[in-house]
Amino acid sequence: KRILPCAAWVTGQYGITDTYVGVPVKLGAKGVEEILEIPLSDDELRALQTSAGHVKENIAKLKL
Repeated sequence: KRILPCAAWVTGQYGITDTYVGVPVKLGAKGVEEILEIPLSDDELRALQTSAGHVKENIAKLKL
């Protein structure tokens, strides 16, 4: 098992839901086993949430 940055489906981690975003994960033989929430500064958290929001907006524009 390894800890790696990975685009993973988030379900509330970092205050983000229902989208893929790059986060640290515990990766095992069958894929993502756990999303690890590392401590972020307020600015870092805000930037991550803003980035995830842009991803959601762009997906909505594509009507996927």
